[in-house]
Amino acid sequence: MKTFSTLSVGSHMQRAAHLTHRAAKPIVALAVLTLAAILPTSPFVSAAQAAEASAVAANARPEVVVRGEYLARAGDCIACHTAPRGKTFAGGLAMETPFGTLYSPNITPDSKYGIGKWTADQFYAMMHTGKSPDGKLIYPAMPIAQYTKVTRQDSDAIFAYLKSVPAVHQANRKHDMRFPFNQRELLIGWRTLYFSEGEFQPNTKRSAEWNRGAYLVEGLGHCTMCHTKINMLGGSSKDEQFAGGLIPVQNWYAPSLTSDKDGGLGDWSTKDIVDLLQAGISDRGAVYGPMAEVTYHSLQYMTDDDAKAMAVYLKTLPDNDPGRKAGPPAKVEPAVAANGKRIYMAKCSACHGDNGEGKQQHYPPLAGNQSIEMDSAVNPIRIVLNGGFSPGTRRNPEPYGMPPFAQELSDADAAAVVTYIRTAWGNHGQPVTAAQVNELRKAPQR
Repeated sequence: MKTFSTLSVGSHMQRAAHLTHRAAKPIVALAVLTLAAILPTSPFVSAAQAAEASAVAANARPEVVVRGEYLARAGDCIACHTAPRGKTFAGGLAMETPFGTLYSPNITPDSKYGIGKWTADQFYAMMHTGKSPDGKLIYPAMPIAQYTKVTRQDSDAIFAYLKSVPAVHQANRKHDMRFPFNQRELLIGWRTLYFSEGEFQPNTKRSAEWNRGAYLVEGLGHCTMCHTKINMLGGSSKDEQFAGGLIPVQNWYAPSLTSDKDGGLGDWSTKDIVDLLQAGISDRGAVYGPMAEVTYHSLQYMTDDDAKAMAVYLKTLPDNDPGRKAGPPAKVEPAVAANGKRIYMAKCSACHGDNGEGKQQHYPPLAGNQSIEMDSAVNPIRIVLNGGFSPGTRRNPEPYGMPPFAQELSDADAAAVVTYIRTAWGNHGQPVTAAQVNELRKAPQR
């Protein structure tokens, strides 16, 4: 019953997962290639030949295009610019916000609807200034405050890659924003408060590895988009960066990456963080919810050096309130505690252990788990109701999943078992109510 949303390091890491709509790219194992060589008439021959042809084609691409594809993955561009069952990068993905619905644009090289007539200068200006070539201000559902940090060299590489993908002649959908949020000139005020134009500037007092990690996390990775609380204006305070917050509309909680009392990384090893980023699973937990999409489309493809650089940077984020939660567990009504334990032993203990010890790596421990103890109970409630399915990755191609219990448990029973795991075994979470569970039954199932 491990919950984890958006980097909820330690639990089952703005955007909902659409993993069920997109198939992972096939990986041809060395064993398959060997078998094809031994058995020329084997059905594996065509697959092996196709894989070899694909590799040759990839190697034939200009280096800038190959590099651009890697950077586009780092920026997770496909997640927002590809609709479920839609053509890659053709846009049309509905992005619900508290202000209305936005639809991502077509960024294929189509000359009418895409970026076919754009120049590299125009693409960089868009990334750098948050304005389209016609001067329109871009809604900050696109992480303009983070992408402005991208260097000109990397912008050019991403543009070269996007110009190389198949053009899709698909019209862009008009945004459906409520008044007055459909008046783009209002974005001038938002930009004044929350947008600072400028490329990433290295910290000369830090190592090259740290600066690389900071560039990826703060820029292309745009991690603050989820891991920083969003206010009523759709912006976030620099003072609260990486401190965690509820993702609007999606109703997942992106844990703090700073405070160890709310899911921080203080006692995580660099290896644990790298494993979670690349594989989607580590000795400390697995990724579910929105972070599963990020891992699936983006982070699993990061090189070992880049994943480690990100981990090195994340480990240095300041914790203004260090240390884990302490003191006696919260008081729970005896009847609720007994019911929660009964449900846990019947439905959860086989995987997570009688005492919440878990079975690494596929069944994360619940005892002493920061993500279970967090102030927000959103993630554990959602995992109990909806189940948890971490993504298939190159390092973990056959992930284990947790079944949903929404149809089996009443609001009161679900609240009882979540209360139990948040307060048993020395955990310092607070009890949850049936009303909290009921509210999250309405959350988007994406």
